[in-house]
Amino acid sequence: MPDREKDSEYAIKVADVTKVYRLYEKPIDRLKESMSISHKNYHRDFYALNQLSFHVKKGETVGIIGTNGSGKSTILKIFTGVLTPTSGEVKVDGKISALLELGAGFNMDYTGIENIYMNGTMMGYTKKEMDAKLQDILDFAEIGDFVYQPVKTYSSGMFVRLAFAVAINVQPEILIVDEALSVGDVFFQSKCYRRMEEIRQNGTTILMVTHDMGSVIKYCDRVVLLNKGNFIAEGVPGEMVDLYKKILANQMDDLEEELQEMNDFSGGMSGLTDENQAEKRSAKDGKARNGLMKEHLTINPNRTEYGDGRAEIYDLGMFDERGNLTNLLLKGEYFTIREKIRFRTDIQAPIFTYTIKDKKGAELSGTNTMFEGADIRPVKAGDEYEVNFRQKMMLQGGEYLLSMSCTGFEQGEHTVYHRLYDVANITVISNKNTVGVYDMESEVKAEYRPAGERA
Repeated sequence: MPDREKDSEYAIKVADVTKVYRLYEKPIDRLKESMSISHKNYHRDFYALNQLSFHVKKGETVGIIGTNGSGKSTILKIFTGVLTPTSGEVKVDGKISALLELGAGFNMDYTGIENIYMNGTMMGYTKKEMDAKLQDILDFAEIGDFVYQPVKTYSSGMFVRLAFAVAINVQPEILIVDEALSVGDVFFQSKCYRRMEEIRQNGTTILMVTHDMGSVIKYCDRVVLLNKGNFIAEGVPGEMVDLYKKILANQMDDLEEELQEMNDFSGGMSGLTDENQAEKRSAKDGKARNGLMKEHLTINPNRTEYGDGRAEIYDLGMFDERGNLTNLLLKGEYFTIREKIRFRTDIQAPIFTYTIKDKKGAELSGTNTMFEGADIRPVKAGDEYEVNFRQKMMLQGGEYLLSMSCTGFEQGEHTVYHRLYDVANITVISNKNTVGVYDMESEVKAEYRPAGERA
């Protein structure tokens, strides 16, 4: 009886789930293997999931994050019965409504209306029950008369509107969303998240896969981190996002060290607290800074660099608000760009700079020590400077490029001692984007006045 009561707390239980695919170099190898008398293998095993285990409590909003190919979509498809595991067990307690991918469960030749009723039937609803839900679905989708047209004629935006409207309005006990919201416009996305928050308040369990780390931090109670089919860790969103940053930056040694510290501290990888981990992270980052910072960043191998060689930017780094050395920054947080410069000759008045550009090469922001009025002393051969630029990241979520230089003016002429163009990427993640590339942090005030009331 106690075990049953405990099981009733969970909407989903995953126990040692493995999914293996057989990969063949040539199509004929599959036939050779099936006809082999000696049972010779002509395939190699690809582990999409490898002994994955975690639990989701009823009413929780859990995010599953990881790089492409980490197994996120695979485990969701196992939850919904689209795939079966090679080994292991999945227990699901509740009616699932899933938005796995664009077009999943839709017949492209059917109209929107026909697909609504077909999906309702697949979920176990009668026509009468779907009749009662139809208007809510249509109102949410907002695709007008297109609902009477075959869905193969829909744009991707219209498609996801209808698919999400169906998924969200069937009163699911478990809602599963896999990246589908990235297709809709920002207004529809906002509408979807508001609706998800409403059903969450009503006790619906939500399982969400997304690359939007801002949404993960904002909406999730807990996060499961996967990498290459393996379970890495689970815990509070902020901590898991920091670990995810290390995977993105290929800082696998740092990741392994931090996971070990988590295990030593907590006896496991769940229930981590930001406060205690911040202390351990600070010590570890200090250790990392004893080496070259750029060794812990993703550096552009095809960067352009030039100058007369009288100075060298021999090391560089980017630090987030928590002090992590990383290429991945959260919109709205303070971050620091650090440059280390070594001089080979005497220079009277060096100037240190940085510039952030978009992928098309447009300069979006930047400054230098001259603009900022920094007190920069003359240098001699062998001297070094460490320069820190601290600022608030207000660019929209997306990919950007960092450039930096050491320059000066000699006899009225601008001189470049060392310049690094597009030396590193900056990935900005955001939970709220506005229009354009820069957020001016507008403060909105709206006053409602009923009809007949004067100001």
